[in-house]
Amino acid sequence: MAKLSQEDLLAQFEELTLIELSEFVKAFEEKFDVTAAAAVAAAPAQGGPAAEAEAEQDEFDVILTGAGEKKIQVIKVVRELTSLGLKEAKDLVDGAPKPVLEKVAKEAAEKAAESLKGAGASVEVK
Repeated sequence: MAKLSQEDLLAQFEELTLIELSEFVKAFEEKFDVTAAAAVAAAPAQGGPAAEAEAEQDEFDVILTGAGEKKIQVIKVVRELTSLGLKEAKDLVDGAPKPVLEKVAKEAAEKAAESLKGAGASVEVK
C-alpha cells in the first residue's frame, strides 16, 4: 500500500459525513489507545478577547438601583463615597438607578456596596 500524503488524507476526510468521521475517530482512538479529548479541551483555553476581558476585569462600577426606606442614610453614604454636595447626592439617590462610583478597584467597589447596603440601599456591582 502506498503511503498517503497529508493532503490526500484530508481530501478523503472531506468526503466523509459527520457520523462517518465520528466513527473513524472512535476507531482511531481504540486502535492507537489515544484520545482526542485533549485537543478539544485546549481550544476553549485560548478564548477570545471577551474571555480575556472577563478574566482581567479590574475596574468596577457601583450602581445604586434603589434607595430603600432609609433614603437619608443612603444620601449620607453617597456623600461619604463621593465628593458630591447634599443636593447632588440627593439627586443621584432620587434618580436611581445611577452609578455612584465608576471604574474603581474591586475592593473599593465591594466596600462601597457594603456601605450602601448597610444604609438600606439596593446596589449592583458591574
